[in-house]
Amino acid sequence: MSTIRSRRSLPVIAAALLLPLAACSSQDGPAASDEGGRLRVVMAFPPAQAMSPYGDDAVTLSRLAVVEGLTTLDGNGAPQPALATSWKRESATAWTFELREAVFQDGTKVDAEAVVRSLTAAGKASPLPRVLSDVKLTATAQDADTVRIVTEEADPLLPQRLANPSLTILSAGAYEGGTVDPAGHATGPFTLTGVKGAVAATLERNADYWGGAAKSPGVDVTFVADGTARANALRTGEVDVAEYVPIAQASLLGDSFVHEFPSARTNGLSLNTGRGVFADPAMRAAAREAIDSEALADGVYEGRADTSQGLLGPGVPWAAKARTAPTGRAEAADEEQVAKTGEIVLATYTNRPELPEAASIVQQQLTERGFTVKQVVRDYAQLEADALAGKYDAFIQARNTLLDTADPVSYLASDFTCDGSFNISQLCDPRVDAAVAKAASIADTDRRHTAEMAAEAAILGADALVPLVHERFVQGYDDERVQGVALDPMERTLITADTRIG
Repeated sequence: MSTIRSRRSLPVIAAALLLPLAACSSQDGPAASDEGGRLRVVMAFPPAQAMSPYGDDAVTLSRLAVVEGLTTLDGNGAPQPALATSWKRESATAWTFELREAVFQDGTKVDAEAVVRSLTAAGKASPLPRVLSDVKLTATAQDADTVRIVTEEADPLLPQRLANPSLTILSAGAYEGGTVDPAGHATGPFTLTGVKGAVAATLERNADYWGGAAKSPGVDVTFVADGTARANALRTGEVDVAEYVPIAQASLLGDSFVHEFPSARTNGLSLNTGRGVFADPAMRAAAREAIDSEALADGVYEGRADTSQGLLGPGVPWAAKARTAPTGRAEAADEEQVAKTGEIVLATYTNRPELPEAASIVQQQLTERGFTVKQVVRDYAQLEADALAGKYDAFIQARNTLLDTADPVSYLASDFTCDGSFNISQLCDPRVDAAVAKAASIADTDRRHTAEMAAEAAILGADALVPLVHERFVQGYDDERVQGVALDPMERTLITADTRIG
């Protein structure tokens, strides 16, 4: 444990080096939030795709209240009106959506043609957004204010799916330059007016927002992967809101700055089923048996995480009642067999500060089982493409299981089916595909949940992913000074039209 603590203390000087941009990221606005009410926010994940809405940057845009879709989600994951005021299911595969009166940030009107353009572009994007990995949809304009959406197969979750940030609705100007540019072309309460690479971004209040003008005049954003630097910036007053405060820093900040809440995020060890050592089910089983979740929850997360229960943890409250035992597991290879294998490469990223520490403990646990392990630890943007291409034997990631549709069926499809667009484990198992497809076809919520847990049992049986812990989130801000920060277990919102100083 002393080794862990000493590693945590190393980056404490990083705040002074990385955070001066927080005070000067806006050329137009005042330097400090007290001077005019601008918010200063430090976020963990720098833009990885130039703020494209078709990858993880879409979540950043959503968390900064820049983009919107036809629907949004309430606290229970149920769809609510956004750019669509109402919708109706005409048949198993056809829906109609009525649009509200609204304008884009460039002043053009939100109409059915704009919705069709945006949804069609998302469906043609490469790589395909995860939320579309298990459905194909076609949108047509019935009239200026009515959109008809038809899915290739029955999709009872379409209204939830359309709330995904990757299905944001943008004006025609967003598509004119060969790449999709949301800056000034979205509909949210804040307009993205400037991006300085992977360092900073500037947002200004959208005076024409259909829901009423935001209470803050703007937001100055810095992107800092180092978690200690983010916490130090909050502690010293350089920022107003710090995203994802490291567990090790939470007790140092004090109760008024620390806001802990349950999440739907599972931290897991993806094992490459397509090539290398873990193409052998017996080796995957040996890796699974080597993992001690309790040691991770206590040693890395200091009790601010729950031990592994499955793919879906306590942040998905119905999962425990419906869970069934994993099916079809292979017998684990013994230590002698494991010792004969070659070196495996275990990768993770620095943007979530607990993950490198978790990787070190997992490396120790695998080594004790006989594996020879090499670590690769980098910024997420430097790892994602290689992880998706199957270039690592094992990959530790923190995955929100409800992020795509507020129902885990999309997570199961994108991460574990043959055609899944986020299949880091490279799993292609007909049993899993059939189980996920069955769950996706069921409209009744309780029956779908039962089917989803049967799919979980098949995935865990294949040992494609070894659950490590279920995270709890910690966001940082002074609750005596900053109001209206969203604490969202699904991670889609952080800054809202209501977020303000005072």
